[in-house]
Amino acid sequence: MTYLNRIEINPKVLAGKPVVKGTLILNLLAKGYTVPRIIEAYPNLKRDDVLAATHY
Repeated sequence: MTYLNRIEINPKVLAGKPVVKGTLILNLLAKGYTVPRIIEAYPNLKRDDVLAATHY
């Protein structure tokens, strides 16, 4: 899998900071969210999306 395919850098989203499908996964992880809790909050995400954010 290519994790970079899941990362988006868009100047109109979060001032151009990297995000995964429009989410702030790293912020959620920093606040103590688990991977299952993030997926529950963003049902369109997959486990690999969360991993892509951490690997980026």
